[in-house]
Amino acid sequence: MWGGVGQGLFPALASFLEPDMPFCSQCGKQVDARDAYCGNCGARQPLNVPYAGAGPGEALESISPRTAAICCYLPGLGWVAAILVLAARRFRGNRAVRFHAFQGLYLFVAWLLNDWVVQPLSSELRHFPLHGLIGAALLIMSIFMMVKAAHNEVYSLPLFGELAERSVSEQ
Repeated sequence: MWGGVGQGLFPALASFLEPDMPFCSQCGKQVDARDAYCGNCGARQPLNVPYAGAGPGEALESISPRTAAICCYLPGLGWVAAILVLAARRFRGNRAVRFHAFQGLYLFVAWLLNDWVVQPLSSELRHFPLHGLIGAALLIMSIFMMVKAAHNEVYSLPLFGELAERSVSEQ
């Protein structure tokens, strides 16, 4: 596939670019990970290896609820995890993870408001670093909530938690 990259100077690169293909459990011939049957002998193949073409719902099957809740509070990227958690069928019945996802989204909205509204206003007030103080407070809240989520605790932040609780109860 890569023109014999592994045969020359870069075998480690070749193993990265061409991951080990599975082999038939009956005849030993190389098969694709998605093949249900061997093309050589026709033997049924165990389908225990997920392939990269998994759908969006299947991608979150291997993530634990605790990890999903922690990821919802990652500064800058937590909103992506929160949207994925809220869209996933796997977490539809998990009230705690959905609470963390909503609260993480509301924290992200506060980050946006701080950057888009408070920062231009605080540039007018050069002697008072309001934007920096709010940013530091939001960072501390995000880290605090990541620790709480890591301990499987549902902690309701003032304002954000109330909004998240309402959002979870409306579902």
